[in-house]
Amino acid sequence: MSRAELLARYRELVLGELPRRARDGHWVVHEDHCFGRIVLDHAVGGRWYDVLDRRRSPAFAQLDDEQLAAAVDLAERVLAEGDPLLRELDAQSLVWRGRPPKPAP
Repeated sequence: MSRAELLARYRELVLGELPRRARDGHWVVHEDHCFGRIVLDHAVGGRWYDVLDRRRSPAFAQLDDEQLAAAVDLAERVLAEGDPLLRELDAQSLVWRGRPPKPAP
């Protein structure tokens, strides 16, 4: 995929498809900004705002090509695997922020 295609796919997944699927399936998170946090954190290996400029929007456009491809791949995995994978990723994202993971269902 070209960079433009990856950026478009990221938007489709994080801003549309994942939140819709999450609301329908009652996943652990369902807001687009939560998916953004989780996917960006894992793309950079920690809190995204420690690596990317939080004042420059959108943050995902600041990812290098490798990070962007990894972010899209991860979002596709979440779409395919659903809440169990999302819970794992969310828990790690919260740990990076010094927050406890959400309780198991």
